[in-house]
Amino acid sequence: MPPINNDWLEPLKGEFKKEYYGNLHKRVIEEYNSRLIFPQADDIFNAFHLTPLAQVKVVILGQDPYHDNGQAHGVCFSVKPDVEIPPSLVNIYKELQDDLGCYVPNNGYLVKWAQQGVLLLNTVLTVRAHQANSHRGIGWEEFTDAAIRIINEQDRPIVYILWGKPAQSKKLMLNNPKHLILEAPHPSPLSAYRGFFGSKPFSRTNQYLEENGLDTIDWQIENI
Repeated sequence: MPPINNDWLEPLKGEFKKEYYGNLHKRVIEEYNSRLIFPQADDIFNAFHLTPLAQVKVVILGQDPYHDNGQAHGVCFSVKPDVEIPPSLVNIYKELQDDLGCYVPNNGYLVKWAQQGVLLLNTVLTVRAHQANSHRGIGWEEFTDAAIRIINEQDRPIVYILWGKPAQSKKLMLNNPKHLILEAPHPSPLSAYRGFFGSKPFSRTNQYLEENGLDTIDWQIENI
């Protein structure tokens, strides 16, 4: 697990000293040494590496990494450029097209969003191959909750996009009046037609950023 070495380190450093994190670190190392775990160890903290705290304007919360070969790279909902676009991201692209007129790209690599200040954070940062939610409850939630609380304390406009009940369960931590919370069902094929489609999260986010004098997000992912 590579260290976090940008401006996230100072507010998070207390977590690394806590007992739960010591146990988590030990467990994760054991898992990587004995099983196939995603993402690659060097990619675990990519969401933090790609989106420094001072640049966070939008937070999208995922659950845990994709668990099939070659998909996960530490950025929620995103896959590497040469990997087939997963069903939930297909639906995200459909909503993006309906909302802002963006074309549907030929890849699911969302790093462009992360580099503009969209923190794409899973609440659990590792997973066993082909076993969804297999690392739930080993300590990652406590760590990512700490990150969410740190964002909540930022004295500037930030938008949270909470898709599905696991993400929406974090709403209790979000009480900053400068921040906007957008909620909708998860984009999974199982729930997207229950209100995700038509929720217009991308235009609503940009409208809020613009109203507060901030640069909007260019949501268009280009073809590769």
